[in-house]
Amino acid sequence: MSMLARFAPPQATTQQYDEVLRRMEGEGIWPPDGLEYHCAFLVDGNLRVSEIWDSREQFDAFGQRLMPVLADAGIDPGQPEMFEIHNVFKR
Repeated sequence: MSMLARFAPPQATTQQYDEVLRRMEGEGIWPPDGLEYHCAFLVDGNLRVSEIWDSREQFDAFGQRLMPVLADAGIDPGQPEMFEIHNVFKR
């Protein structure tokens, strides 16, 4: 079952986000298995991330690799909101 994960890190900057992506790409862990869609955006100047995953298990497995990278960058991701996906439309 596909899952939607939404993150609203309390203090993350776009510079920190970009650094995390560079590191993950350099380590060969980006994009991770099971990640269907990733979107980072700003709401009132605050970073937000939404992702669609093939399964909760793949999301959790990637989280084990991601959390140390986020900690090194000084990002507290907070608790994600998780939703079961009923339908996805792509054009």
